[in-house]
Amino acid sequence: MPVVSLEHIHKSFGDNEVLRDISLSVDKGEVVGIIGASGGGKSTLLRCATLLETFEKGKLTYDDVVVAQNNEAGDAVYGSKAVLKQAKQKFGLVFQNFNLFPNFTVLKNITHAPIHVQKRDEGEVMEQAAELIGKMGLTGKENMVPCELSGGQQQRVAIARALCMNPQILFFDEPTSALDPLLTQEVLKVIRELAEEHMTMVIVTHEMAFARDVADRIVFMAGGTIVEEGPAEQVINNPQNDITKAFLNKVNQD
Repeated sequence: MPVVSLEHIHKSFGDNEVLRDISLSVDKGEVVGIIGASGGGKSTLLRCATLLETFEKGKLTYDDVVVAQNNEAGDAVYGSKAVLKQAKQKFGLVFQNFNLFPNFTVLKNITHAPIHVQKRDEGEVMEQAAELIGKMGLTGKENMVPCELSGGQQQRVAIARALCMNPQILFFDEPTSALDPLLTQEVLKVIRELAEEHMTMVIVTHEMAFARDVADRIVFMAGGTIVEEGPAEQVINNPQNDITKAFLNKVNQD
């Protein structure tokens, strides 16, 4: 059973249909890279998968939890608050702008939700947080607040925060787009290590070489549809669709 499954998703903002019949499922331990030009629907797809946006038609499931599905009229109906809460326990989301609490220390940013939302044992959470802080190369920064950190360090705190919730799958929305090239490499290194540990991930990225090297599968989106998908190396190095070819040629020239 896939960790997450989106089936025939349709999403509009007013008259603008931004997702047109999108279906995507991700298996345990799989890393899926989503690429495409701005406005193609990548971030909206992630926002629908992580319940930040609602879609009009389609079905979303996490494991055996049905988050939303079509009624007889063909309109998506979402589950109860309890169902949505259950689904939210299944995933973590890392934003491009970090979204850390500015007045919380590194340690509190990482431990606040596991202790207060998940109601887990404080000692156990603190132990896990210390391990994650070490893993993210943030030892010694526990008591700093976000404004005292570099962008790369802030993004690594955001990844640690997501991991401390013990999600089954991590979503990344352009995790390096706010960073300079040096800091980008820091964050990509962490994501590579997670991939080597078989963390299930969906990564929206504009880093093509990284996507090719880290993802098992690449999904290329344009115009609110999935234009091409397949093994990462094949899609990046030998795309079959003309739209994919044109996009990758342009990216390689920039």
